[in-house]
Amino acid sequence: MNGMDGLHALGLLAGGLGLFLLGMAMMTDGLKLAAGPALHGILRGATKTRWHALGSGVLVTAVVQSSSAVTVAAIGFVNAGLLGLPAALWVLFGANVGTTMTGWIVALVGLKFKVEALALPLVGLGVLLRMSGENQRRGHVGTALAGFGLLFVGIATLQQSFAGLAGQVSLPQGSGVLTLLAQLGIGVLMTVLMQSSSASMTIALTAAQGGLIDTQGAAAVVIGANVGTTVTALLAAIGATSNARRAAAAHVAFNVVTATVALLLLPWLIDALGRAREALDLPPDPATKLALFHTTFNVLGVLLMWPIADRLTAWLQQRFRAREDDEAQPRHLDKNVLAVPTLALDALGREIARVGEFALRTLRGVLAGAAPAALAREQAVVQRLDAAIEAFVEGINRQAMSQAASERLAVLLRIERYHEASTEAALVAAPLPQPAAHDTAVQAAHDRFVGRCGALLPQGAGAATHTGLDAEPVADADADAMETAYQSLKASLLSAGAAGRMPLAPMEDALRRYSALRRATQQAVKARRRSLQDTKG
Repeated sequence: MNGMDGLHALGLLAGGLGLFLLGMAMMTDGLKLAAGPALHGILRGATKTRWHALGSGVLVTAVVQSSSAVTVAAIGFVNAGLLGLPAALWVLFGANVGTTMTGWIVALVGLKFKVEALALPLVGLGVLLRMSGENQRRGHVGTALAGFGLLFVGIATLQQSFAGLAGQVSLPQGSGVLTLLAQLGIGVLMTVLMQSSSASMTIALTAAQGGLIDTQGAAAVVIGANVGTTVTALLAAIGATSNARRAAAAHVAFNVVTATVALLLLPWLIDALGRAREALDLPPDPATKLALFHTTFNVLGVLLMWPIADRLTAWLQQRFRAREDDEAQPRHLDKNVLAVPTLALDALGREIARVGEFALRTLRGVLAGAAPAALAREQAVVQRLDAAIEAFVEGINRQAMSQAASERLAVLLRIERYHEASTEAALVAAPLPQPAAHDTAVQAAHDRFVGRCGALLPQGAGAATHTGLDAEPVADADADAMETAYQSLKASLLSAGAAGRMPLAPMEDALRRYSALRRATQQAVKARRRSLQDTKG
């Protein structure tokens, strides 16, 4: 009978954990979609001071209930050039504080109310809203509410399972070093296996509430859960951009330093927090004490990082530069941001801007008479970046996107195609014909056309960014002047061929090259104009 009871309790444990994770995923997805534009704005405004960045990280994580989602968002903004690395680090540190809200929800709500009174009505209301407003904000709110309800059903089921296991399972107890390390290891292992520190935290709270582990032991499990998130960050950084790897390194530094200090101070922290709980008149149960410990633990991490953040940022900016030295490696395309389409499109636009810079360099090289080998290198870079962009777009297409996001993706792909076509045409034009010195009419027309093409291209490094921030709009009069110069050159060549001043084969070859140069310039102009429209849109 005891064996059957044990199996039943284990079944409840697995089911409760599954319901909790499903509810957490639904709640996070629903809140991200419902509040996406607002959260986007909050994070974009996080660049003013470290206080702004820290507060943004706390607020957004408390709202979406996922530090992983905020971490991905922060990395996405850095990759898209919308957020500097120093501000991003404080957003990440704030996310660690914001994620402690889950512990308070579990301790003060999830373990105090009957599931029938709170959770099931939320599931019913959420499903109703989702069915009546699919793909609308109301539907996304419904998904979040249903997830919130399922989360509480999972907590109630976990409580039942731990009540059944209380007399049959013994978790490591005591205050010895080996016991402490075992408890720490349990927290790390649970987070790595479930990929959710919130789930590990919930298990620790419900286990302590059910009497399977004492408060200090559960606190060590919570510390281990925080350390376990560093494994997730390191896995996400494999093959990612340099900025993503810097952010992952900062996340690891925060959690490892904080965990080390917290473990060294653990007995005194638990004792001090016990007195603080009494002073704050909080409920006298292990779960509330652990929620208070989790918050204090992460706030302690922020205090520890405050004096060393600038040096950490400077150190990180000198690391992970190998990929950046290879121009053909994408610098903004990070698979971690694919889960948030708005961020993925920002990153995509930034990478397409790099393609545009190489396309312009190729076209300028043709106008300046650059060596074919140099032009071929630029084309190779464009081709490799095009392949990376294509793979990234396939990842975006696998995500649910709003109508506005789909429309912007179409615009970005068109811009990318313009850059690609400009590069292809420029290589057909190279090397440009060199008119005979005695044929002054063709020489003058050549110089006028080449000059008009050059005048249409933005000048200076970075002038071709997809945001158009550094580029002025192309005037119709300038584009018309280029077309007039091309037609005049074409007429001069045909006249020279008809009069016998130029053999027909060289004349045909010159016409083909000048036509390719005209097309390359036109495609560059179209990309520039579309980029400006994308910025204003």
